[in-house]
Amino acid sequence: MISDNLRQIKANIATAANKAGRDPQTVKLVAVSKYVPIERIQEAVDAGQRLFGENYLQEAAEKIERLQGDISWHFIGHLQSNKAKQAASLFPMVETVDRLKIARALDNQASQLGKELSILIQVNVGREAQKSGVLPEEAPTLLRAIQAETNLKVCGLMTMPPFFDAPEKSRPFFRQLKELADELASKRLFTDNSHVELSMGMSGDYEVAIEEGATIVRVGTALFGSRM
Repeated sequence: MISDNLRQIKANIATAANKAGRDPQTVKLVAVSKYVPIERIQEAVDAGQRLFGENYLQEAAEKIERLQGDISWHFIGHLQSNKAKQAASLFPMVETVDRLKIARALDNQASQLGKELSILIQVNVGREAQKSGVLPEEAPTLLRAIQAETNLKVCGLMTMPPFFDAPEKSRPFFRQLKELADELASKRLFTDNSHVELSMGMSGDYEVAIEEGATIVRVGTALFGSRM
């Protein structure tokens, strides 16, 4: 049952936060709903989940239209600049900005819509060639350019570390993102440098991510089960 899974995930979040001396309320759960039928997403909504993450714009558009009410959506997939218009219209938060071109396109569309758009900067902490994300040492330059050229609300950082079977192996990558966020905040490169969002951790390692400072965890399989 999705309600049982959600209850267990929230309990795990609370345990991990308490272990790190943090308030569990400072951790947001993004339910990753790609490929999940609307009926099952509605089950999660009925169980109290309000924040969902989608990877594909066309799929997201249908779900957002049909699932009304007090629900919020994050875009967590790879975004091309020619899709910025649709992303800016559908989502209040885009977690995967890693190039100035994308930021400019999102800002242009948000401006036309008269909308404040929040973003996270995706960082490739594992330096994996197959993954998107700005390299850690290039993040300050990107943030300065976005700050100077756009009105986007830059809320923090996001990462997808290399995949490991053992959650503990992800810990150094989460720690690196937290240290980078602290460094960038000290340079006043976020919209709110006193509260920087860190989106990191998925079904297999979200508890470790919380211990290392995650404020957003993206959990799909542990909530909805296998979808393929």
